[in-house]
Amino acid sequence: MKLISRKEELVLLSIWKLRDNAYGVTITDQLAKTTGRYWSIGAVYDVLDRLTRKALVAASASDPLPERGGKSKRLYRITKDGHQALEEIREIHDTMWSDLPESALEFENP
Repeated sequence: MKLISRKEELVLLSIWKLRDNAYGVTITDQLAKTTGRYWSIGAVYDVLDRLTRKALVAASASDPLPERGGKSKRLYRITKDGHQALEEIREIHDTMWSDLPESALEFENP
């Protein structure tokens, strides 16, 4: 399987954490809360579109909101391939970090 980008990984993890409440705004809020950085809604939807095209997430429409003229939300869930992509990237991260010093203080500048 092709490796996913860091942004794709973070969006997938946010969807997984949000479970049945994963839509554009909640995903964006989760990313900002977790990373401490601003994420534009457009940037998040760009990643969501890419993940959908790769079949790593599936999108569906929610029931319309109860208020008059309420719109439905586009909900996202991780597919089996999405879970597999997360497992693969985690294994790669673990392998790359496994033989490095525990502390940044042990960093040696060449």
